Amino acid sequence: MTPRIAPLSPPYAPAVAAQLETMMPKGVPPIRLFRTFARNLPMTEGLAAWGRYYLSRRLSLSLRDRELVIDRTTARCGCEYEWGVHVLHYAERAGLTAHQVRSLVYGSAADSCWDPHDALVLRAVDALHDTGSVDDELWAHLAAEFADAQLLDLLLLCGWYHAISFAANATRVQPEDAAPRFGDVRG
Repeated sequence: MTPRIAPLSPPYAPAVAAQLETMMPKGVPPIRLFRTFARNLPMTEGLAAWGRYYLSRRLSLSLRDRELVIDRTTARCGCEYEWGVHVLHYAERAGLTAHQVRSLVYGSAADSCWDPHDALVLRAVDALHDTGSVDDELWAHLAAEFADAQLLDLLLLCGWYHAISFAANATRVQPEDAAPRFGDVRG
């Protein structure tokens, strides 16, 4: 599959290089998605701040909850690119087992690998994906488990990764070389 918008390649214009440098850990080359977004530098500058918040310690969700939301959202959106990037860089740090990573793509919140808290997060993501909302019963369970700030972060994080998935899928961003693919975790 050929990218519809090719990612920029070095050497980058000075403004692009400066922006890409802010989006990656020091010394790590920019990923294809960021190099694709950099074709619209004002947009990239705007979304970079939002993305930094969601990947920072300022986010009110735990690293594990964050990755459950991102991985399930991107899997449900069929965005192998972004799912693979997050599994590669964060699954181990988030304490996700191989069975859980597989379940995020091919399973459900009812799978035996999930504790009640994790299952609740997945149910919220699935509800948002399927209906664009959360029903009263699920909301009551979420509100008993999460503070208001965490609920807002969960909702917007899910929506943010829908947008990222839509952009990566529609532009056909090619997987990163070391990132896993959906088929790699199929049981």
